[in-house]
Amino acid sequence: MKAEIIAVGTELLLGQIVNTNAQYLSQKLASLGIDVYYQTVVGDNAARLRKAIEIGRARADLLVFTGGLGPTLDDLTKDVLADYLGRGLYLHSSSMERIEHLFGSRGLHMVESNRRQANMIEGSDAIDNSAGLAVGNGLDVDGTLYLLLPGPPKEMKPMIDGPGEAWLRTKLIDEQPLYSRQLKFAGIGESNLEAKLIDLIEAQSDPTIAPYAKEGEVAVRVSTKAATLAEAERKIDDIVDQIKARIGEHLYAQDDIPLEEAIVQLLRGSRRKLASAESCSGGLFAELVTNVPGSSGEFVGGVVTYTNEMKHRLLGIPMSQLEGDGAPGAISESTAALMAERVRQLADADFGVSLTGIAGPSESEGKPVGLVYFAIAERGKDTLVHTTNLSGDRAMIRLRAVKAAMYRLWQALREQ
Repeated sequence: MKAEIIAVGTELLLGQIVNTNAQYLSQKLASLGIDVYYQTVVGDNAARLRKAIEIGRARADLLVFTGGLGPTLDDLTKDVLADYLGRGLYLHSSSMERIEHLFGSRGLHMVESNRRQANMIEGSDAIDNSAGLAVGNGLDVDGTLYLLLPGPPKEMKPMIDGPGEAWLRTKLIDEQPLYSRQLKFAGIGESNLEAKLIDLIEAQSDPTIAPYAKEGEVAVRVSTKAATLAEAERKIDDIVDQIKARIGEHLYAQDDIPLEEAIVQLLRGSRRKLASAESCSGGLFAELVTNVPGSSGEFVGGVVTYTNEMKHRLLGIPMSQLEGDGAPGAISESTAALMAERVRQLADADFGVSLTGIAGPSESEGKPVGLVYFAIAERGKDTLVHTTNLSGDRAMIRLRAVKAAMYRLWQALREQ
């Protein structure tokens, strides 16, 4: 079954809101074995919406609409689709009773236009809306399915997860659900990863292999359709084993989690504590780690020592190390090592991580933009310092530097 999602709303075209419904619906339909081939966004315009329906009808078996079911005159989805199908609209009595009850129980006056939200297209099945007012519609007309859902995610999500999914299942015959596994990699670029897997990618049929960059990391999605989860796992495991044999040293998770969450999990499992000292990254390392729920049990804290004076005052790094003729400078291997060691000692942590470098837009200490030193200081072991030269704008250099430091920390933790 081929599906198209049609999101209705001028506010989507203007960028006033993000179309998160399409992502949620695509995942839901895939889990039911329904392939989403197209996504369309159309404004609150009857002629353009009708054209979108005509195009969708010609290339898909299922059209899922979100939006345009409200009480105002620009909520056109039911009206336009009914006209396109040559059918009338009627008032769904139980939905109308529910709307009247909700207004009455809240002591609110119901205007006449609210009655539009109880409209149904002739021959359609009601898709109950427990979180809002507008009733959804499900139609099966000449071999094409139409599913109409409201636009607000707080209404759309429970509808597709409940009565919407139940209605679709009555229409599915031999569809097999899609199973996917997300492999997350660090310390390797997308092009390098693809080069190591190119023969697998080119020969893929089932399962499929799809690499893509994601927030300073790289992900590979392995997907297959199968009658059961056990069958899918067997098919996916075979491909994953082949991928691990080639780039397993970079694989930090077989789930869609960021690298910082994998680090927190390893710290928790080994009962270790972490602290950070940052310069060029401006606290981004600490921000990402503390975004992980429950990370307070593993992350002791961090400092942002942006200036030489703060490196000296907070971390006790000698000014002779940071400034003056012959000094290594703030952007150096030795300063990175001292920062990591001092913050680890200051926090009495098991690991100290530091970053110092130039994020841009101009060079510093005669050193180029993108040069970053980061260090991993581990209790009872020699401090490891790494150098990287990064490209991109200021924000991207900061993110890539933090992810590079996290990858080395993950390696150290994994060796435990």
